[in-house]
Amino acid sequence: MASNKDSSVKKSLISQYDLSIVMPVYNEGQLIRETIGKVESSIKYKHELLIIYDMDEDTSVPQVKKLQQKFSNVKLIKNIYGRGALNALKTGLTSAKSDAICVMMADLTDDPKVLNRMMEKFNQGFDVIAASRYMEGGQQIGGPVVKQILSRIAGISLHYLVGLPTHDATNSFRLYSKKFLQKTKIESDGGFELAIELTVKAHFNGFKVAEVPTTWTYLAKESRFYLKKWLPKYFKWYLWALSKKLHGFPKSN
Repeated sequence: MASNKDSSVKKSLISQYDLSIVMPVYNEGQLIRETIGKVESSIKYKHELLIIYDMDEDTSVPQVKKLQQKFSNVKLIKNIYGRGALNALKTGLTSAKSDAICVMMADLTDDPKVLNRMMEKFNQGFDVIAASRYMEGGQQIGGPVVKQILSRIAGISLHYLVGLPTHDATNSFRLYSKKFLQKTKIESDGGFELAIELTVKAHFNGFKVAEVPTTWTYLAKESRFYLKKWLPKYFKWYLWALSKKLHGFPKSN
């Protein structure tokens, strides 16, 4: 039988952080220093920042190691499922220690201050909190026009057609409860379409979904998002949500 001291230590370890931030990187170089600096100066909650990388040669790695001397909560984690965005996300989600787990990009397109409002929603009992570009108070600055139009149409149409409690179904900047993630099977096989998969599954399986406004800022850098490759993967979950609404298909976890 565990002693009271052992139980106290175990409880302390479990509750060490209020929030886990999962941040995949791919050769972010000097930019990751600025990103980590902004995260650490913006977030009011005790948190761990998980930097997920594919390869030892990634230019982000030595920069993060330098910053770890200043920020003990910043952790480098190598992708354990194989290279690629989806496997990096899965690695981070399964490695996170907190009950609140957020996915955030490393390129400063996301505003880390928004995480404080997302955590307020989490503490109110929501399981998925979307940082929304398309609700009142949100905005998107720059970015490829076609991608921006398609994303806006997808988010707003799902909001009105199936009652999805967010206007932005595709933004990867999201906070999830661990209890929701533990009960939900990931079926995505590409990468960042994971956001729409998890959001529609949460909605149709009885979990609470909310949104807060965010400003997404496009940075002029080489993009790894190829429309012809990724569009069908997002569209799959768009159709899944419509089918659930229209036909009441059996629950998919």
